[in-house]
Amino acid sequence: MSAPDTNHPPLRVGRLTLSDRASAGVYADASGPEIERIFAATWGGPCAFTARILPDDDDAIENALRELADVDDCALVITTGGTGPGRRDVTPEATRAVLDKELPGFGEAMRMVSFQKVPTAILSRATAGTRGHTLILNLPGNPKAVGECLPVLIPAIRECLRHLAE
Repeated sequence: MSAPDTNHPPLRVGRLTLSDRASAGVYADASGPEIERIFAATWGGPCAFTARILPDDDDAIENALRELADVDDCALVITTGGTGPGRRDVTPEATRAVLDKELPGFGEAMRMVSFQKVPTAILSRATAGTRGHTLILNLPGNPKAVGECLPVLIPAIRECLRHLAE
């Protein structure tokens, strides 16, 4: 990892945990803090995180994604949770509803990396895309999967953000 770049303002990162149980306080959010830990360690520059925890509700997710991108001006929004085949897993649909352009390669890469360790990783429907100058990325809801997937995506995230800033 390179030394943090203090000559630039921090990268604004929205972090959205999507879980009925975590949002209700049934258990603590472990995936969201793991996103912050791994991203800050691998990014190589200063980051400022805006964190939210919401239930698996497509309207609430869409509104939060719009607000993080359009109002909070986050360059990157990373979601965790709600990407499986369950009835309440609506994160990919809510994400697609707010995107200008979908970037399915992010989900494909995560499934490829995860499938080598867990054959059920192909059940993930995670995706990514852009909204204005913001990259929105769905990660799995499992902290271990966050740790396996996020570092692999950093080069593509960096390149995408460079294009979006032009």
